[in-house]
Amino acid sequence: MEWSRLKARLLEAGSVRLSGEPADRYVSRSAAGPSAGTSGSLFFSVGKGRRVRVGIDEAGSIEIVHRGGGEADLFVDGDLVRGRLEPAALHCPRQAYITVSGTCIFHCRYCPVPGLPGRRKEIAEIVELVRSVADRIDAIAITSGVASSIEEEEAYVLDVVAALAPFGLPIGVSIYPGLETPVRLHALGVVEVKFNLETATEALFCEMCPGLSWTAIHEALSSSVALFGRGRVFSNIIVGLGETDEDLEQVMADLAAAGVIPVLRPLTPAASLAGRPRPSADRLLRLCAAHERILRQAGLDPRQALTMCPACTGCDLVPGRDA
Repeated sequence: MEWSRLKARLLEAGSVRLSGEPADRYVSRSAAGPSAGTSGSLFFSVGKGRRVRVGIDEAGSIEIVHRGGGEADLFVDGDLVRGRLEPAALHCPRQAYITVSGTCIFHCRYCPVPGLPGRRKEIAEIVELVRSVADRIDAIAITSGVASSIEEEEAYVLDVVAALAPFGLPIGVSIYPGLETPVRLHALGVVEVKFNLETATEALFCEMCPGLSWTAIHEALSSSVALFGRGRVFSNIIVGLGETDEDLEQVMADLAAAGVIPVLRPLTPAASLAGRPRPSADRLLRLCAAHERILRQAGLDPRQALTMCPACTGCDLVPGRDA
């Protein structure tokens, strides 16, 4: 099975059954986003630079058998695919991807974080986490919920970034932005930012993310390109919230024209959307083809990303990496 179709199939399924030799060192757990509070996930890779992140579910129809030492066999739809389990440094391979505040005052309908007993990490704790994996990472990525207010969260994250600067690694940041967030992050030496529109349309955003502003995120993305450069600004768009393919193509084209790389993130059904289906493999492949065309026409290449999701590629089909 060709890689792009295999990855789309795994993203459609969302999870696998894990068996074989003990694999604890390859399992990671999320403190933010739709995967927060689950039994964990792992990264399965084939060759160089081709990886997919899948959840672990004892009832899954797809199986990964760990043979030991990271060697693994994937059994899917009657096919056997040999590959490896990749250890996550912190949350993903080759990065320290850290959630600062694992709690949030907002209640986006797809996100379970507000209902979980999350906490905010101390700055010294974050520095120590990065130090513990410094010999096996190429970048640092910071994300966060909103513990008390957008303004207070930004101020705390800025302090975190300042404390991590001595590591001398590229730092990417993804938080809910205020008006001056891009300028302040750029002044601290952050190299990439990701401000998430989350939905393909403003109407869907209002439905899915009450209390937050689609316009504020758009403005932050636009102002960020002038600071960080074309292709150094990203925005997640969730696939499977009720939008059409045409809606997704439009928002991708608008973002790319502004120099922003859209990241198409398949829905992980959770929170009040727990009953929603995940997007199909066929739809993900169709959208990836449109994504690739739009990015090529805009002169944007996600393969150049240094940090965060576009550098990892585990959760999404990424043009240029997964074709």
